[in-house]
Amino acid sequence: QVQLVESGGGEVQAGGSLRLSCAASGSIFSTNSMGWYRQAPGNERELVARISRFGPYTNYAASVKGRFTISRDNTKNTVYLQMNSLKPEDTAVYYCNVASSVFLPWGQGTQVTVSS
Repeated sequence: QVQLVESGGGEVQAGGSLRLSCAASGSIFSTNSMGWYRQAPGNERELVARISRFGPYTNYAASVKGRFTISRDNTKNTVYLQMNSLKPEDTAVYYCNVASSVFLPWGQGTQVTVSS
């Protein structure tokens, strides 16, 4: 069974940076576009960034474009999210999963808290 394990979250001040990692077990990682999602309290989970199977194509939500960068290393079954110029509204639990309408089991996520 595929497992997704997110890490790298924490608490930072506005304007700071964090780098999230998501390690995936199983062969499905390299055959799928991957995405980073986030869910803030009281909000629905939203897709913030996605990357194609081999990495050349990326898309971002308008709210994070220009500040976040998604990347992947298929040799390590890992996808990354570099987050710069963080804002308090970026506070959420961040998850990775396939960029599809049919998801893998969700991991535990990693909490990102941005203080003003």
